[in-house]
Amino acid sequence: MAREKDADGTVRGKPAHHPGTEAKGPTRAIVIVPVLTRQPRVEDDTSRPRLTRSAEARHDEAVGLTRAINLDPIHTAVVTVNDPRPATLLGTGKIEELAEIVKEGHAELVIVDHPLTPVQQRNLEKEFNAKVLDRTGLILEIFGERARTKEGTLQVELAHLNYQKGRLVRSWTHLERQRGGAGFLGGPGETQIESDRRQLQEKIIKLKHELETVRRTRDLHRAKRKKVPFPVVAIVGYTNAGKSTLFNRLTGAGVLAQDMLFATLDPTLRRVRLPHGTPIILSDTVGFISDLPTHLIAAFRATLEEVVEADLVIHLRDISDPDTAAQAEDVERILADLGVDASDDKRVIEVWNKIDRLDEGNRSRLLADAANGSKGPPIAVSAVTGEGIDALKAIIETRMAGELEDLTVTIEPAQFGLVDWLYRNGDIVSRTDNDDGSATISLKATASAREEIESRLRRKNSG
Repeated sequence: MAREKDADGTVRGKPAHHPGTEAKGPTRAIVIVPVLTRQPRVEDDTSRPRLTRSAEARHDEAVGLTRAINLDPIHTAVVTVNDPRPATLLGTGKIEELAEIVKEGHAELVIVDHPLTPVQQRNLEKEFNAKVLDRTGLILEIFGERARTKEGTLQVELAHLNYQKGRLVRSWTHLERQRGGAGFLGGPGETQIESDRRQLQEKIIKLKHELETVRRTRDLHRAKRKKVPFPVVAIVGYTNAGKSTLFNRLTGAGVLAQDMLFATLDPTLRRVRLPHGTPIILSDTVGFISDLPTHLIAAFRATLEEVVEADLVIHLRDISDPDTAAQAEDVERILADLGVDASDDKRVIEVWNKIDRLDEGNRSRLLADAANGSKGPPIAVSAVTGEGIDALKAIIETRMAGELEDLTVTIEPAQFGLVDWLYRNGDIVSRTDNDDGSATISLKATASAREEIESRLRRKNSG
């Protein structure tokens, strides 16, 4: 979409022509990205100031979120807000200007990429004569459309109800009181708002009970996996970092992977055998995003427990994105909320994805800067081309099963059933067939594979 900048710094897209006789297509939307000049500094638990996102990056993300649910953003604008209005957030002049654009463009929806109070949302809807969604509402709409499993649907519905409960204040027109008691002697009864809120609360309680059942089922599945001790490796990252593409590359699965925000929502688990035979469970999780609504974090806690319980966490970054540092900070903040320390390089591996999109100069510079950092250098990969995937698999296997060790074993004729296992779980260096029918095999194997080999040989000898 072509964009132009006004004298006041507003970046806008040109409204599309609206032929009145065409068949109805995608919902026409206006996207507004308010930039508050006096926004207070927000710090995390380490008193480190948060990275400031560029207006351009925020704009592109807001448009991406809009298109993620097949809306047609016919006009976009980055609006500087010097003095946020309690009633409308935006100033009177800017509202009048945008209202005219909404009218001329026949827009049905206005998206404001900023949290709105219920009063601000209601007032803006009156001014624009169109439905208004803030950032939280838009993300909830995307999640609601993408949820496929019963668990995902329940989680989104719970988050939506919690969001709606706060929107009941003055957002209804039928606020007359329902008369209580009998005849004219009854008390004033409860307001319609109170009745609606009570009904919402009842639905919320019911959904929480259903989700608790889902959580117990997930706990049972997790307990069964622990009985067969396959380590769990969870992939986390900002939405559209390429998690599903990496998941497909490592597992051969067919998980939906598109260049789209929140292309996948429901978590997926697959068993993977690493190059030296180590089995793991790989988990693809929902993408994170800046200012992720607290309703969603709470509702998806059961799903995100897969991350909390994981033996190893892969923090995947889109290193080609100019906003990658701020995105990484947002992911680390959410991980911290879940009790996962992103600075623990024994449990968290930082992986830089999409290096195929970088030119050689930028790639060399980024890798050099990372190598000189306080943490170990990240793993650079391209989930699309496969570059760096072998190195990533090797590091995962080292973390899960230990470093490769040199090992020499002699297999007696009665133990030859182990030979095939050795070839599948180690790198065979040499094999010597002895005169007595035994075979001496030298190989490289992980520490856990060595322990398994020794255990199998003992069982064979004792049998």
